Amino acid sequence: MLATFLIGLREGLEAALVVGILVAYLKRVGRRDVLPRLWIGVGLAVTLAVVIGAILTFGAYALTFQAQELLGGLLSLLAVAMVTWMIFWMQRTARDMKRSLEGEVDKALTAGGLWGIVAIGFVSVAREGVETTLLLWSMVQTFGDKPATLLGALLGIAAAVVIGWLLARGMVRLDLRRFFAWTGGFLVIVAAGVLAYSIHDLQEAGVLPGPFSAAATIDPATGAVGVGWVGFPFGWAFDVSAQFQPGGPLHAVLQAVVGFMPQMSWLQVIAWALYLAVVGTFFVRGLLRRPRTIAARPASVPAADAAASVPAVPAPSSPDIQGAS
Repeated sequence: MLATFLIGLREGLEAALVVGILVAYLKRVGRRDVLPRLWIGVGLAVTLAVVIGAILTFGAYALTFQAQELLGGLLSLLAVAMVTWMIFWMQRTARDMKRSLEGEVDKALTAGGLWGIVAIGFVSVAREGVETTLLLWSMVQTFGDKPATLLGALLGIAAAVVIGWLLARGMVRLDLRRFFAWTGGFLVIVAAGVLAYSIHDLQEAGVLPGPFSAAATIDPATGAVGVGWVGFPFGWAFDVSAQFQPGGPLHAVLQAVVGFMPQMSWLQVIAWALYLAVVGTFFVRGLLRRPRTIAARPASVPAADAAASVPAVPAPSSPDIQGAS
């Protein structure tokens, strides 16, 4: 529940603040009359995310076990790819996000078409919505169909909407640079766990070699699938099922935070470690590089000044609160 709450909070806050920027700019230029069009686009984006989630949840029941594992593995890979791309894309473009959004609004208002503003509202929210849906769906598959998993996400999204509204009104202060830096790092770790689980699904589906296929590395002493170095490369890297009670508190925390499973194959462990090493290194380098380009700012600022204090970090909203207020 904690893991999905943080995901819902971060992704929801990104979307809420982007919408806040668009709403504030339309009010500032005296075009409140087109606000309903913006909300139509936002509503369509939310509907799309819900529909995709429903299709994935209920459509999978009609598939065979192998097809379900294949679908789960491929969609988990897609979720990891989307999260990774969004993190680094935002590091490059977040600084100009506010100006870019306002420029798109100006073009749509100049053209005078209904669908221009609708499209801006739709695209601004759909990216986070689809990404969140795929990531949460993958995590539900990992944790099992538990109501607490979905409840955590819904509470996170609700909290994000409230925080975004309070920030836009200037009623709360939040160090957005630090918030998005920490949650961005958390997303990198979560994505590594989702990647490991996708490898597990693809191995169960027979797409990748592993302990479930004929290619499994067998321990000659026992005749079973090897564990540890004996199981390299297509056996189990470790098996601590006896030490970790399934569904226990420690197991749940490790699974939610780092994607830990009591029994993991060598391919899972290698993929998890490589992802953290490569993506984590570039993520940290991006964070360390950004602060050098700006002067020192107060650690906590009101919403009206947050745009000046937030460097480019993996969130579209971090430099944009000035517009939202």
